[in-house]
Amino acid sequence: MAAAEMQGIFYANSVICHCFDSPYSIKLMSDNRLWAGRFNEPTDAFVEAFTASVEFDQRLAPQDIAGSIAHATMLAAQGIISGEEKRSIIDGLNVIKGKIEAGSFPWSVALEDVHMNIEAALTDAIGIAGKKLHTGRSRNDQVATDIRLWLRDEIDHLSSEIARLQQALLKIAAPEADTIMPGFTHLQTAQPITFGHHMMAWFEMLSRDASRLADCRKRMNIMPLGAAALAGTTYPIDRDLTAELLGFDAPAENSLDAVSDRDFAIEFTSAASIVMMHLSRFSEELIIWSSAQFAFIELSDSFCTGSSIMPQKKNPDVPELIRGKSGRIFGHLMALLTLMKSQPLAYNKDNQEDKEPLFDTVDNLKGCLKIFADMIPAISCRHDNMRAAAMRGFATATDLADYLVVKGIPFRDAHEVVGKAVALCVGKGCDLSELELPELQQFSEVIDEDVFDVLTLEGSVAARNHIGGTAPQQVRAAIQRAQEKLDSA
Repeated sequence: MAAAEMQGIFYANSVICHCFDSPYSIKLMSDNRLWAGRFNEPTDAFVEAFTASVEFDQRLAPQDIAGSIAHATMLAAQGIISGEEKRSIIDGLNVIKGKIEAGSFPWSVALEDVHMNIEAALTDAIGIAGKKLHTGRSRNDQVATDIRLWLRDEIDHLSSEIARLQQALLKIAAPEADTIMPGFTHLQTAQPITFGHHMMAWFEMLSRDASRLADCRKRMNIMPLGAAALAGTTYPIDRDLTAELLGFDAPAENSLDAVSDRDFAIEFTSAASIVMMHLSRFSEELIIWSSAQFAFIELSDSFCTGSSIMPQKKNPDVPELIRGKSGRIFGHLMALLTLMKSQPLAYNKDNQEDKEPLFDTVDNLKGCLKIFADMIPAISCRHDNMRAAAMRGFATATDLADYLVVKGIPFRDAHEVVGKAVALCVGKGCDLSELELPELQQFSEVIDEDVFDVLTLEGSVAARNHIGGTAPQQVRAAIQRAQEKLDSA
């Protein structure tokens, strides 16, 4: 069947819409299936295309080869294959690895997946020794191992990108530790804070994200290889040796669970969804702050686009797209949960559907983190607009209430006093700090000249001088602690 005809089969029924995105050539080779001994009739061409996964799981090739090299090493150590056969297998696998990296490896849909493509090529290259590689294992434990190896590497990369984004936040927070802006609840002005303090809130969210990924990685780093199809193998394998060679903490304790478990993929996608939720919240604030109505910040032109009809427009397309991609990742989490919810033990073909959501989650999360880390340092603050906004909405009202409490007024009475003072300001069209002392004293006789120390924006933020507070001194201390944390990671 010609490639164009095969492509038509896929597209006609919307089976796999991106199956030809691969840079590698895909061929049908129905006469070379490694499992064909049981069957008397050839596989239907559509079924062959429908059930194949090589279009997307070929990205597991480096991990599949690494797992096979470790498996062959263990088989030789146990005397199951000879030392010469081991060397032949490893040399052959390294040649195949080179071809894959060069883009010249002939992937075959008829061979279904990355595992059988590599094994068939190995057997063609080295003969009988290639057929011995699969001794003591199954594609069931092989794929479970490959995905864990791949995801482990990706988590390490994602963790590095999170750290790079955190470093960018520290870079912008430090010079803005004194920059006053309004803090919001219900998107209404609540209390004055500093922009540096706000950036450090994002830093803390990402710290939890990094911690979740580290926890996920730890639970995932258990090796399925050796579980074979579902019950283990009769060969005298050494699973501890294979686990050590592949950098796993230990082999899986139960063979049934080892081949059918996809908790690690669901847990990762859950952690990724939380990261994307955070990035979406960040994006929402950047979108709001860069609008003409707020004008708190200016995004670099490099991360914005214009309008085809309105020449004045500067659209925050990058944060908007990241905000949108969060829904895509949430959908992958639901897809994986649904995929697994009704599967009996052990492996089922359903699990072929675990890879595309997982791969897409990693690809999009990686891209979002990268572009965010590049975008944050290029933000410029509009200090005057931030300060002017903090002056609106009576951001220091709570400070006046706290002042009255310190003077001996019960909080509920102080709350009422401040409410009356705010009502006066609304009528006059001014801020609390702009009232004259006699005007304030009509509401409480305990109010004195020192009240203006707390009614200023600087006085308000400076008064929150405790760990976790918005006082510039505390923000700088938090930045220093955060930098030490990143440096020691």
